[in-house]
Amino acid sequence: MTSAPFPPPSLAPYISQIAALLTERKQKVAVAETAAGGLISASLLSVPGASAYYAGGITTYTLASRIELCGFTQEDFVGYKGPTPAIVEKLAKNTRGKLDAAYAIAESGTAGPGATPPTATPGYVALAIATPSGVVSKELKTGQDDRAANMVLFAEEALKFFLQVLTEETAGRKTAL
Repeated sequence: MTSAPFPPPSLAPYISQIAALLTERKQKVAVAETAAGGLISASLLSVPGASAYYAGGITTYTLASRIELCGFTQEDFVGYKGPTPAIVEKLAKNTRGKLDAAYAIAESGTAGPGATPPTATPGYVALAIATPSGVVSKELKTGQDDRAANMVLFAEEALKFFLQVLTEETAGRKTAL
């Protein structure tokens, strides 16, 4: 039996840098993911000693799980047309608070193929990072409808975005000193 490398090679450079920064700072990250299906958390956990920087994670694939686990209400999904930055910002804030972490990474997207609801485009993902000073978010489209490829790309973009936030904070701290 041949096994694929884990974590996917495209994620490895981000994971090692994130692990080093968070461990050095003695800070933790929590994760709330939907379309990435747990790849962000699993990748962060692939580093030995991850308990030093990983607070926990949840995969809220369904709207019901977001209501049960993430502080959403039925009203939050009235007229729901798919993932948005507002949804992932709320996921990130709630997860950061519930798991008492310095940071939270959140993503929600449509990996494909097909789309439910029909207004969601395969390859679309919204990302958010909750920090001690607020929440930042962004959207992107991969241009693909390959489910597995999009899941890895969503995880890669989330980790890359998180590393960018951490690096900017570090640069800001050094400048402020």
